Amino acid sequence: MSQGRFEILDGFRGYFLIFMVVTHFQYRDGSIIGHLTHGSLGYVQDAQGFVFLSGLIVGLHHARGYLAGRAKRTDGKLLGRAWLLYRYSLGLLALLFLLPLLFPPLQGGWERFYADFFRDPTTIGLTALTLLYQPTYMDILPQYMLYLVVSPLLLRLVLGGRTTWVVAGSVSIWLVTQLGAHVPVIAGLEDTGRHLLGPSFITRAGFNPLGWQLLYVSGLVIGATLAKEPKSLWSWFPAKGGAPLAASGVLLAYFLTMRLGQSLELLPLEVVQPFQHLDNRITLSVIYPINFAALAYAVTWVLLHGGQSERLPMRALEKSLRGIFSHPFPRLLGRHSLRVYAFHLALVFTMYALEDSIGPFTEWSKTFITLGGVALLLLPPLLVETGRTKVIIS
Repeated sequence: MSQGRFEILDGFRGYFLIFMVVTHFQYRDGSIIGHLTHGSLGYVQDAQGFVFLSGLIVGLHHARGYLAGRAKRTDGKLLGRAWLLYRYSLGLLALLFLLPLLFPPLQGGWERFYADFFRDPTTIGLTALTLLYQPTYMDILPQYMLYLVVSPLLLRLVLGGRTTWVVAGSVSIWLVTQLGAHVPVIAGLEDTGRHLLGPSFITRAGFNPLGWQLLYVSGLVIGATLAKEPKSLWSWFPAKGGAPLAASGVLLAYFLTMRLGQSLELLPLEVVQPFQHLDNRITLSVIYPINFAALAYAVTWVLLHGGQSERLPMRALEKSLRGIFSHPFPRLLGRHSLRVYAFHLALVFTMYALEDSIGPFTEWSKTFITLGGVALLLLPPLLVETGRTKVIIS
């Protein structure tokens, strides 16, 4: 895979980070700008893209280390990355938990996102150190740590010709999670915790890593396969499109109809109710990976072949997508995605504190604050790259 394709992957990661800020700046009475995201048009959200791309880039980049005979060094890089993320998590937890204890006025703005802590700071604080209790929006970091820890094994299996085993294992784990096999384990863990630490012990997570691993492992398998055989997957994207592209289009239209139909209350109850039973974001229920796969296929095909299409709208779409994901701003954010993700959490909770102390805000103020938060995402990458390389945002 060429450097240019690595750059566009950084652009994708940066794009998802931008819209995480837009989505996570949740004002008490809502906002117009908060609805202007792709998540309002289906069941593909920023976290799905972020997790999948993380696996894809781990596969693309680190598989080369194993292929070059640097297995031990590559293991160290992956495990070191997980340890770095744990340190990030500890720093963020310290800010989120200690600051409201030292400055009680902050409690009002933050309590709605992790009220359990304010009822029993000691128990919940200890539970958070083990990552069993995850405050809102910090959920991606712990699951990514877990995925990094198992990545050396997964990469060895894929590069050693055991891709089918890896895929079958990932799908099986995802399936048993959909069937609730994890529920008694969590219940037993919470019972044990309450016995040892007290009645306030509780586990909390916005993502079930056993379900969401499907995205990460899929990305890792694709990335490692491309690192080993660069042209191995491109046959999946025939230049004429054909049935796979048509199927993706049909699925995207269906999920768009269901999302808008429910949001605008245009669909009858007998249509909505069965679909709602399939909508469980925490476990990554079936509608999420299907919608994601359809969109990922369509976008990839457009970027590969849309520029050579005979149809003007398709060429225009390819140019627009390439312009967005190749722009220096999202690419810069994507090159430092984990730092930017951690920093965006600080911005989000700062906004909640401000709203609680000087709000409510007008619609124009909300738009300005949200866009200001997006602009501030530049701080971590600029601080890192200043003096090391010249950074130009144009």
